[in-house]
Amino acid sequence: MPQPMTLERILKDPNLRALIDAANQHLAAQGYTDHGPRHARFVSRFASEILRRLDYDEREVGLAAIAGYVHDIGNSISRVNHGVSGACMLFPLLLQMDMPMADALAVVTAVGNHDEGIGVITSPITASLVIADKTDASRSRVRNGTPEPGDIHDRVNFAIERSRLSVDKDRRVIFHELEMDSSSSIMEYLTIYMSRIAMCERAARFLSCSFGLTINGHSING
Repeated sequence: MPQPMTLERILKDPNLRALIDAANQHLAAQGYTDHGPRHARFVSRFASEILRRLDYDEREVGLAAIAGYVHDIGNSISRVNHGVSGACMLFPLLLQMDMPMADALAVVTAVGNHDEGIGVITSPITASLVIADKTDASRSRVRNGTPEPGDIHDRVNFAIERSRLSVDKDRRVIFHELEMDSSSSIMEYLTIYMSRIAMCERAARFLSCSFGLTINGHSING
């Protein structure tokens, strides 16, 4: 019988690492912010942490960590529908690694539905992946530490000096707190993140929580 897959095995797999690197390089050539190992590890950590703090079982916590790490491999093909293409690429790889069928399906469902354009949230793993992914906004995502002045994504991310994601289990609230300097603005942040905020709100509701966003101490959606 296949044993539960661990994040450690996923991290060591050369095929998955190659796909993450290829996806990051493909997006770099198009001027996108970082989507490489740093982003993958961030999303893995916080997707699992959200479920852990909400007392989900260790199986779902572990699968959220795996889904978070591999969620963007579809960008190695195209940015368009990258969640769906990534899920299709990932499924046979996970089965070849002897991941149990039910676990592999849970991971690829989350990966295939994490994009705000077409994603539908139908599981805690998907919900936690969405929130972790959409809240990874910070100066560290700007490539080479130097923003392109004409790129709104670079300007917004470079302006973010502090980003904190937290879970209040008792109040059932997932908080995202940002501090931005004056090199960008809250309006510019909302211009590119509004659809992602809306998806985070849907994801939080699936987890029986609300989603609260504050920027420079101002509540944006509360």
